[in-house]
Amino acid sequence: MGKQSPEEVRRTFWNERSGASTEVRGFAEDLFRVATDRTTEIDQIIERHAEHWRMDRMAAVDRNVLRTAVAELLGFPGTPRPVIINEALEIARTYSSPESVQFINGVLDSVSRDLEKAKA
Repeated sequence: MGKQSPEEVRRTFWNERSGASTEVRGFAEDLFRVATDRTTEIDQIIERHAEHWRMDRMAAVDRNVLRTAVAELLGFPGTPRPVIINEALEIARTYSSPESVQFINGVLDSVSRDLEKAKA
């Protein structure tokens, strides 16, 4: 989702994680596929819910945490939404700022509620 092709990202990622189980690798590949196949839709959803923020103005970590979580919300409807949001927030707590955690939580909560309404 940056300057590298999806195939380059995939290759680099797995070269550094050769010990991942088949189950973990399968889930990560499925999530990556959803994220890359639906990038435009995912970015539009995020921008709709991130009031006054364009994707290019967001910190790269925050942008990609949001993209991954929205991809999971869209592609894995069987996973409870609070679980997806909590996992995204844990990643943000580790790799981003406290303000970003609040921002990501607000955006994902809004996206989640919107997707739930659309499903009903």
